[in-house]
Amino acid sequence: MARNYALYTRRNIFLTGKAGTGKTTFLRRLKEESRKRMIVVAPTGVAAINAGGVTIHSFFQLAPGLYLPGGKMVAGRDQHNRYSFSKQKLNILRSLDLLVIDEISMVRADLLDAIDEVLRRYQERDKPFGGVQLLLIGDLQQLAPVATDEEWPLLQQFYQTPYFFSSLALQQTDFVYIELRHIYRQQDENFVSLLNAVRDGQVTEPILQTLNSHYRPAFNPPDDENWITLTTHNHQAAQLNSRKLEALPSPPVVFQATIKGEFPELSYPTEAQLTLKVGAQVMFCKNDPSQAKAYYNGRIGRIIKIENSKVTVLCDNERIEVGPLQWTNSKYVTDSATGVISEEVVGTFSQIPLRTAWAITIHKSQGLTFDRAIINAGRAFSHGQVYVALSRCRTLEGLILSTPIPPSVITIDPDVVQFTDYAHDHEPTAASFIADRRSFIEDILCDIFDFRQMSMRLRYYLRLTSEHMPYFPEYIRLVQNAAEQNDVHLFAVGVKFQTQIHELMPLADSYSANQPLRQRVKAAMAYFCKETAAALSELMEAEQPEVDNARGKELIDREFQFLKTEFDQKMNIFIACISEFSLDAYWDAKARASMTEETTPKKRKSTSTHRPKSTATAPEGTSGTERSMKTSTPKKSARTKKADVDTSAIHNPNLYRAIIDWRRAVAKERSMPPAYIMPLRTIIAITNACPATPDELGSIFGIGPKTIAEHGADLLEIVATHRK
Repeated sequence: MARNYALYTRRNIFLTGKAGTGKTTFLRRLKEESRKRMIVVAPTGVAAINAGGVTIHSFFQLAPGLYLPGGKMVAGRDQHNRYSFSKQKLNILRSLDLLVIDEISMVRADLLDAIDEVLRRYQERDKPFGGVQLLLIGDLQQLAPVATDEEWPLLQQFYQTPYFFSSLALQQTDFVYIELRHIYRQQDENFVSLLNAVRDGQVTEPILQTLNSHYRPAFNPPDDENWITLTTHNHQAAQLNSRKLEALPSPPVVFQATIKGEFPELSYPTEAQLTLKVGAQVMFCKNDPSQAKAYYNGRIGRIIKIENSKVTVLCDNERIEVGPLQWTNSKYVTDSATGVISEEVVGTFSQIPLRTAWAITIHKSQGLTFDRAIINAGRAFSHGQVYVALSRCRTLEGLILSTPIPPSVITIDPDVVQFTDYAHDHEPTAASFIADRRSFIEDILCDIFDFRQMSMRLRYYLRLTSEHMPYFPEYIRLVQNAAEQNDVHLFAVGVKFQTQIHELMPLADSYSANQPLRQRVKAAMAYFCKETAAALSELMEAEQPEVDNARGKELIDREFQFLKTEFDQKMNIFIACISEFSLDAYWDAKARASMTEETTPKKRKSTSTHRPKSTATAPEGTSGTERSMKTSTPKKSARTKKADVDTSAIHNPNLYRAIIDWRRAVAKERSMPPAYIMPLRTIIAITNACPATPDELGSIFGIGPKTIAEHGADLLEIVATHRK
């Protein structure tokens, strides 16, 4: 059910389950199977590396702090750097289909709303999370989100609880609750029952007695049995490890990690300066990447030899030799060939994959499994801590308590109980999945044939070009024609076809069984492919005219890019699905089309339009050079009479391009905006007048003596070449 909902619907999913039910395994397989554009994030660096993803804060560029709704107060965020995403990151944000958040129990409600804010900015603003599907994985009975005494009074003005399910954006969605129930880690039914009672806060006196019967304060574990102590606080684990290591008579050996690129210290899987000794109890902190699979993350053993850069560990009479291994810190990028989202390594951490392991904190043990554990949880300070500690153990026999467990530390948050009771009543069924899958296909098909957004963009683009390109009526007519063709042959027809989709959809439970709908969709793909190309291809291929106004150019470039992206996506989908629509073909086409967001439209390259601070704006019709000379050049009593040259259109486009290229080259050489070299109106006048002499050039509006002295020879040579 979880797989089907993730692959074949757009419903948001909360996937939960007790410790050891296979949530991480499910995620790993989903990553291999899904054709959606998906990324995986987690609240901490260690959790992100374990899940094969990146941290929430690094991906969404969110600084630590509060994220209060409505922008009333934003603590800890640098407003200046918000949303300064790279082109690769923008590509992913604008085309993301599925966002997976692992260890969701530790994610606070305001952080989830901050994610919603970013996704709405780059996808559909009127939909929660921009319309991106969420897969939230975690167990609310394990580690909880942290809200300090200073933070909670501010947060509770907006949120009922700190938990993710209090997110204002998430409450606007109808998410499904799916629980994995089969426990793989423990096989003993009595132990499983005990863990369930602790997890659900239903610990009776007999259960507490059974648990505390494992209290052995004087227990001194044999060195050859690899017991590990789980503590509630960092300093407890650090002190025990340090004391045990110092007590060993063998000389210490220090291994220095090799760190390259970006690898945050909080994400280090073991110490950068790792001190080991023969006889030390250690834990592997990485799965064996070789075919042997001799060790796994959490396996405990004892060092029997250290030689050069190799360490030999004895685990249950098995000798394992290990050298430095590499962890990677990645960022998500898009493959230049396929458009598929992939991971690009931005930093590496190379070290012996071991850590001293007489003790570890309960927090860091999450996700690990131990055969023998000594649990020091008498001072547990948050709900779920005792359950996390106990559930790390494979068997009840392999569990020792160094402090008794009082009933006061086995707590369960009533907010979690209330939410879980509600969620249980909203678990999906086979019938609801069929309806959700059908709705999913219906939404995709309607979206494919919806040209409303294209129509609005074309009308806005027409307004921009009419305002900022008055000298290029042919280009404006091209935009107007594209807008009219889109309205008549695409938008209007698309509205009618969406009505047919709604009528035909209920005829069968699945798209593959709905023959009438499949036939209509096939015919529609062919029609819209042909008509979209006919209406918009010429505009997409046309060369964009120059625009001197900096703000106007920015708006036009941005809007054209939006148009081009939408056009490419539609055409890719039509071509991929013209013989038969399928989800695989649809996802692949979307991925390929997303790469157009990183390409430059077919137009002149833009040049920086930031003016030097010491220079004022040149009046229209005056070159920057002329304006700068006005204070030092005396006015002449007689001025050359300016010719009345038509600038309403470009009569010699090849000459126009040549002068534009010359202007760009001079501007680049002088690190100046092109408009400061020569205004666009003056260039069009030269283009249409084709002056052959300095006097003819000087008679053109915007050309003064200084411009002739500085650029006259170059301009006349360009015109002469054109005349030839």
